[in-house]
Amino acid sequence: MNRTIITVVGKDTIGIIAKVCVYLAEHQVNILDISQTIVQEYFNMMMIVDMAKLEIPFEQAAAELSELGQGMGVQVKCQREEIFDMMHRI
Repeated sequence: MNRTIITVVGKDTIGIIAKVCVYLAEHQVNILDISQTIVQEYFNMMMIVDMAKLEIPFEQAAAELSELGQGMGVQVKCQREEIFDMMHRI
């Protein structure tokens, strides 16, 4: 398994989850867990995904997701699970 953490943060708008999920499905990325909240008008989503079947380089997928987010006015970040864990160790 090639687990990756995807975070999406920004002003809420229609279709954020749909657009991110469509991109992931088109690239054979399996969503393992998803959590989203909206506080007032601000959207926050965290996904744990499996990119084992991804057919393009990870860096390309991360850049394309970031561009997708920019088009919606949100910030999308992808981090490999091991890097995310190292950054958030106490």
